[in-house]
Amino acid sequence: MDPCIRLTPEGIDYTDAAFRDSQGNSRILAIWDQTIQSGTPPQGFLYGTEYTREDIDRALQSEDPYAIVPSRDEEGHGSAMAGVAAGSRLDNGIGYIGAAPDADIVVVKLKQAKQYLRDFYMIPSGVPAYQETDIMLGVRYADQFTEIFRRPVVICLGLGTSYGDHAGSNPLPSYLNAVAGKRSRAVVVCGGNEGNAGHHFQGNLESPSRAGDSNTLPVEVRVSDGVEGFLLELWGNVPDVFTVSVRSPGGETIPPIRLGIQDSITYGFIYERTRITIAGTLVEPASGEEVVVLRVALPTPGIWTFQVEAVGDIYNGTFHMWLPITQFMSAPAYFLEASPYITLTEPAMAKDVISVSTYNAANNSFYIDSGRGYSRIGLVTPDFAAPGVNMSTIRGKETGSSLAAAITAGAVAQFMQWAVVDGNNRIVANREIKNYFIRGASRSADLTYPNREWGYGRLNVVGTFDALIGV
Repeated sequence: MDPCIRLTPEGIDYTDAAFRDSQGNSRILAIWDQTIQSGTPPQGFLYGTEYTREDIDRALQSEDPYAIVPSRDEEGHGSAMAGVAAGSRLDNGIGYIGAAPDADIVVVKLKQAKQYLRDFYMIPSGVPAYQETDIMLGVRYADQFTEIFRRPVVICLGLGTSYGDHAGSNPLPSYLNAVAGKRSRAVVVCGGNEGNAGHHFQGNLESPSRAGDSNTLPVEVRVSDGVEGFLLELWGNVPDVFTVSVRSPGGETIPPIRLGIQDSITYGFIYERTRITIAGTLVEPASGEEVVVLRVALPTPGIWTFQVEAVGDIYNGTFHMWLPITQFMSAPAYFLEASPYITLTEPAMAKDVISVSTYNAANNSFYIDSGRGYSRIGLVTPDFAAPGVNMSTIRGKETGSSLAAAITAGAVAQFMQWAVVDGNNRIVANREIKNYFIRGASRSADLTYPNREWGYGRLNVVGTFDALIGV
């Protein structure tokens, strides 16, 4: 049996020929649509509706398929990813072909995040946003197909966030690590498109060496007209402790406040409508590090200054700040002295997953918007770069890190076919697969590897098998 690939947050257009076999039957094993509550959920789950291959084939044979299987991909992005990863051979491969055209497909369409969460994070209306718990349940659903059908599963995640410690310590990265550690599983995660967004700042404070020296650093954020609000996170390193003071474009200030172990305080301005809530956690449970979160609502356009100050002795002095991903901003806001590094989105920082950055295969140039490594704690990530610029999809030419993850997932499925299905290495797990692909990656003589853009090189499936031949 061929491996199966799990996709995608937006669902899939199951009626498209790219997801059917030569007899016209569906190659989709199942769709779990978390947004439809009128049907039967998958066994062991409490919400959504599951549609099996039998349901989908019955729908395809009817005059009104969506009357039987009403799951749709309204955005088209999920279908584009699925096509790149596992689209069928159309016109004998001349019209279209995915990376793993014989693999079966499992689809999870995620439900949108609850409105109170969207309100808290100030996510613009109409922008897709998903809850971490729903994503984790989607992964669990896909993972069980390894046991149900006794075949390998490649889980592909084409989503990400700038929230979190950027060290892979949050619940979703931790869960992905656990899944990736099992035999016959692989997890592929995109690196996001935040490298050129100006949404990361890295600063360093040193202990005063003489009287008059300051252990503070101003961090400036340019806020455009139309920004409704944003969350700004600051992450430090144990045992350093940081506080933040704020100066508005109009000159009003919020003094530095040393919050308790886990506390928050909200400020309003006299001459501006902006409200800022500052929340501090001295020891964040997942990472063990300090995190300060500033929720800035209705910010006045202009330059906002966030003065970062160390409390007491400085041991490491390094801190990082992140703005939300571009899609979560209603208008541009960016650091005036931004760093393009450590801009991979979570969960690409998970230690044991396969994380990829994006490049243009037409000229082997790095995609300027691609997220870059390493992790906040220096873990080498991405593992390698994959094509994601002007990719052929079922919707035409498209660009983005999710497509780089999709083509990598298809390549991993082909490797799983050789290793597990064909019996060459039946107990292979994600870490081995990742290292096989790293060994086979293409590398340029004028670059040093690993590096923050390319990881260990460019995806090269032939190179991977050549490396195996040489063992």
